[in-house]
Amino acid sequence: MQRLPSLNGLRAFDAVMRHLNFRLTAEELGVTQGAVAQQIRGLEAALGMKLFERGPRTLVPTETGRRYAPAIRRAFELMEEATAALRPQGKQITISVTPTFASKWLIPRLPDFALAHPDIDLRIVASDRLSDFQSDGVDIAVRLGRPPFGADLSADLLFEQVAVAVGSPLLIEKLGRPEDRDYLARYPLLHDAHDLWPRFLEAKGLAGAVRSNKNTRFNQTGLAIDAAIAGQGLALASSFFVQDDIASGRLAQVFGAGLRLGADFYVVAPVKPRRAQPVRRVAEWLARARMLPH
Repeated sequence: MQRLPSLNGLRAFDAVMRHLNFRLTAEELGVTQGAVAQQIRGLEAALGMKLFERGPRTLVPTETGRRYAPAIRRAFELMEEATAALRPQGKQITISVTPTFASKWLIPRLPDFALAHPDIDLRIVASDRLSDFQSDGVDIAVRLGRPPFGADLSADLLFEQVAVAVGSPLLIEKLGRPEDRDYLARYPLLHDAHDLWPRFLEAKGLAGAVRSNKNTRFNQTGLAIDAAIAGQGLALASSFFVQDDIASGRLAQVFGAGLRLGADFYVVAPVKPRRAQPVRRVAEWLARARMLPH
């Protein structure tokens, strides 16, 4: 039997074909970029064929690499399926969400999930980094975007993204309604990484009514929401992130109707998940929970 190449080299090749980037591959595999490059060179030497054309800032598969990749990907899938078949159907489900989705929507509703599904151990991975279903052990995710997310992924709409402006009722009482241009100039604006305030103000006919030196910027929407609750300014957020705070009186919505944005929140999972039955139950609970008051 002809000797097979190194399994580590094949694993590196499979990951590089998906990322076309040594840095991202190294992060996935938990090794250095130099180790990835060495594994690819070793694989090419073992095969006697070049798999990638390397440029200063580019990495392009050769025709040989493109032909080789689907079969290697399928081989790893077969090994994963065979290994999963040996194990009992687990009830631990890992869900990937953003930190804001976790803190502002999911965590307040976890007691309801525990009552509905006491046999499922839900593991929450809260990160702004896009998780990989293959390498990160994620079973299901809530992602902001537009489908399709991938040929092997299913996507069900969870929430349409409508940005609303909110502030502390005490701050609004103190500074006046921000719908008035003269009063709006008094308010600090709390920005997040999406930087939607210019687009929102333009849609409301209020472009140029804000003093830029009064802005505060956060890397996460949840932090901007918390700052708004603390009376530090006005924040923009997806309406479902602040619905509980508005209902409790911690926040008040200003500027009337929200701004409909293009991307929405979807429940995303592999078409053939490793733990099909519990994944389906988590997805069904998410769909029900969005309709329930809290």
